Amino acid sequence: MQNRITELFGIKYPLIQAGMVWASGWRLASAVSNAGGLGIIGAGSMYPEVLREHIEKCKLATNKPFAVNIPMLYPDIDKLMDIVVDLGVKIVFTSAGNPKTWTSFLKDRGITVVHVVSSVKFAQKAEEAGVDAVVAEGFEAGGHNGRDETTTLTLIPAVKEKISIPLIAAGGIATGRAMLAVMVLGADGVQIGSRFVASDEASSHPMFKQKVVEAGEGATQLTLKELAPVRLIKNKFYSDIQKAYAACASVEELKVLLGRARAKRGMFEGDLEEGELEIGQVAAIIHDIKPAAQIVTDLIKEFTIAKAEVEQL
Repeated sequence: MQNRITELFGIKYPLIQAGMVWASGWRLASAVSNAGGLGIIGAGSMYPEVLREHIEKCKLATNKPFAVNIPMLYPDIDKLMDIVVDLGVKIVFTSAGNPKTWTSFLKDRGITVVHVVSSVKFAQKAEEAGVDAVVAEGFEAGGHNGRDETTTLTLIPAVKEKISIPLIAAGGIATGRAMLAVMVLGADGVQIGSRFVASDEASSHPMFKQKVVEAGEGATQLTLKELAPVRLIKNKFYSDIQKAYAACASVEELKVLLGRARAKRGMFEGDLEEGELEIGQVAAIIHDIKPAAQIVTDLIKEFTIAKAEVEQL
């Protein structure tokens, strides 16, 4: 399965595990990398010294390539960048900001840079900024999302038309057949988040993982577009948001309702009522929690079978 993405990262399969807050620590990243994909440590929920610890442990747990995801809205981003450089991280995924800000800094230090986008316009700006690849994420995805609500099925071919660098598809991908579908549409690889939340190695709370498995069609919703659009499971917190909208709440009132550490409360601490439970629409077809390596194996097996079936048509 060698292609532009496997060559860029030095991995066996064009399969990347998303760098998700409160879910993707060193255990998950190293397990995915050892299985042939690219594991990512999600730095968005980590203090600088916590990130340092996760990188050091990941380096001990795998001799395969792994990456760190850094949201550029992080308040101490300069400290995170210094840590990835100091510890010799070779691949960094950036998100939630202008790729021009840090791409040159990282590339000048020999680091491969990938930026996450939700539109053609931002994909083009990322390429202009000099990134090595982009992740184009449709609005089916969990967590923070694009305001335009462009679906993966539309976004991938649209981005493919306008860029020349490698393209990674994300959003609504949890099976080998979905992986094949987006690669037929023009993607060179896939980034998968929600499926890896429901893994043994994910650092998220067991009760949140079980909630993901139990989520059916329509269980998630994109909301809080006035602040930062986020897709989450409908629970009491979500109902409170809807009541606030019905009462014509201001942006400031919505900020007060959201408060601080709401995502940690839900996904890491397991408060299923008052916490923010970020997950993608594809949770509707995730029915079990299993080892990350088994998830990788199952994805590649199904991809290979589906590809053979298509070739016989």
